[in-house]
Amino acid sequence: MARQLRIQYPGAVYQITCRGNARQDIYKDIKDRKSFLEILKESQKIYSIKIYCYVLMSNHYHLLVETPKGNISEYMRHLNMRYTSHYNRRHKKVGHLFQGRFKGILVDKDSYLTMLSRYIHLNPVKIKSMERMPYGDKIKYLRKYKWSSLPGYVRKKRKQEFIDYDLVLEEYGGDNEKGRKAYGQMINIDISGDMEMKDKIVGQSIIGREEFVAKVLDKYLNKNADIRENPSLRELNGMKAQEEIIRLIEEDKGKSLDEIMRFKGMDRNILMDLLYREGGLSNVKIAKLLRIDYSTVSQGRKYLRERLKKDKTLKERVNCLEGKLSQIKIRPH
Repeated sequence: MARQLRIQYPGAVYQITCRGNARQDIYKDIKDRKSFLEILKESQKIYSIKIYCYVLMSNHYHLLVETPKGNISEYMRHLNMRYTSHYNRRHKKVGHLFQGRFKGILVDKDSYLTMLSRYIHLNPVKIKSMERMPYGDKIKYLRKYKWSSLPGYVRKKRKQEFIDYDLVLEEYGGDNEKGRKAYGQMINIDISGDMEMKDKIVGQSIIGREEFVAKVLDKYLNKNADIRENPSLRELNGMKAQEEIIRLIEEDKGKSLDEIMRFKGMDRNILMDLLYREGGLSNVKIAKLLRIDYSTVSQGRKYLRERLKKDKTLKERVNCLEGKLSQIKIRPH
């Protein structure tokens, strides 16, 4: 699996997941959980972090945080080292407690902050052992779950001083009775729904609108990075590259994208293949972008490869398009 990109800048927001080494539990008892929360608060003050929400599970934890100073790596290193030191000292252990690097997904705050806060808060009832629990019992369990910031979002008396509630609750009416009630109602709806976020993650590293991803790509990624050698960066770059590829095919044929897709000919196959090879998009993402079936993308690209072996004119055309595309600076600059 490709190494996850680590993008840092002042004001960046992250969905953080950190798991125990070899899936082991990272808390043995209530005292460990309380100690973790104390270290979480301590680390927040040292690194000036905004914590929007958290959930502690048995072998991992989730956070939604903002870094005004652009220091997520330093913050997470301190947090995990401090807690590991506590855990090992208390339980007479040695070695690593956590599994490698933390997973940090960069978040488009304007579009996904509130959704991700709910997604994180739902974790205690989204595990396999909870699948058959009645809906009403899930609501009760989630509201009473001690190791989560959710209680403070739905009840004023359960608020914690180190959690920043304002920004999330703003979308629901504010940090008041009305806002907390509305947020709680959305949580209840989400319990019975499917809040899958994996298909929204781009390049294993970002959740956001195309405009947000393009901005991050241009402004914060290493301009010397080799896209071909980094699948995560290649996929991120693809969100910007796809616009140039579509425009190139439209100009080459003098047709709009709608026309190219409607006639289902070789032009469509070439477009899909360039999006895959030059844009870094997977077949699944191409299908989603062009609003067609995944099998259509796979079969169309396969048919094109077979035709290229026999049709010199077609091969020259594709080579010409690739040449034009190579002259367009679609990578970070």
